Amino acid sequence: QVQLVESGGGLVQAGDSLRLSCAASGRTFSDYAMGWFRQSPGKEREFVAGISWVASIRYYEDRVKGRFIVSRDNEQNTVYLQMNSLKPEDTAVYFCAASRVTGSIYIAEYDYWGQGTQVTVSA
Repeated sequence: QVQLVESGGGLVQAGDSLRLSCAASGRTFSDYAMGWFRQSPGKEREFVAGISWVASIRYYEDRVKGRFIVSRDNEQNTVYLQMNSLKPEDTAVYFCAASRVTGSIYIAEYDYWGQGTQVTVSA
């Protein structure tokens, strides 16, 4: 069992940066790849970024590639999403999630989810 808690969201202006954190608890954290998803009002939840647990291989949705950086610290049981050059289009609730499938971008392949943290980017 894995419990995930996101933090670090807030209200920022376009061009600003935020770092989201996802603290995990449970004995099997190192068995999971970690992903970040986001959901805006009226839209489906979408994949943002992910990181494997074996070699910390990172993969990103095209619209955030080059702006966002995902990382993890297994010793601290924490995954991060550094968000730079934020745009109003990035406004969403951001969720972290854990998957046993390496490289997955699909919601159905993630077993555990955090409660989400709101990110709002003003123009």
